[in-house]
Amino acid sequence: MIKFDSVGKRYPGGKEALNGVSFELQAGEMAFLTGHSGAGKSTLLKLIMAMERPTRGQLLINGKNLGRLHRSQVPYYRRNVGVVFQNHQLLFDRSVYANVALPLQVSGFPVRDIGKRVRAVLDGVGLLDKERANPISLSGGEQQRVGIARALVHKPRILLADEPTGNLDPELSAEIMALLRRFNEVGVTMLIATHDIALISQLGLRRLILSQGQLVGDSAIEGGYVYQ
Repeated sequence: MIKFDSVGKRYPGGKEALNGVSFELQAGEMAFLTGHSGAGKSTLLKLIMAMERPTRGQLLINGKNLGRLHRSQVPYYRRNVGVVFQNHQLLFDRSVYANVALPLQVSGFPVRDIGKRVRAVLDGVGLLDKERANPISLSGGEQQRVGIARALVHKPRILLADEPTGNLDPELSAEIMALLRRFNEVGVTMLIATHDIALISQLGLRRLILSQGQLVGDSAIEGGYVYQ
């Protein structure tokens, strides 16, 4: 599903954000990406989103080399990728329903299909009764659930999350992770960047560790932890 093969990313000015990163994530797998601030986690996610391109190496998604993806193909590629942000990035001048419906409207889905999909995913995150509410009236945990619903409403094959529990207390963080796990169990491939080591340690799932742009640990490999 996702394959990094000696991927490097150098920004203008010479900053080396990633250096020789190699790993594979299988379809339906859920893994966590950890490391200190500035280790390269956000850059790695941006490469998968096709917001950035590798400077060297190959990034393959379902066998397609993203480094060779034409700009005109990027919007179609992104229909298979959902993204959850730490700060939700919700529109407070629109209802919960309208926020979740937005990706479908942008993609040109028929109105009759939009209603079915939005209400189904809101039901899945436990917010069907909040569809008419303004997101600003919701708790932080509920706002994050709206963000997850918006990321999943177009049924992506891959879900990326950048610090999805960063602003939540431990109890709400555990609820959000459990929610993501439920969607993973129905086949969505997930890569989640997080600093919450205590929480993810309880889940027993794969952990990839970045340090200064290099992959220094991978729990899928025996003895893979060389950095904590």
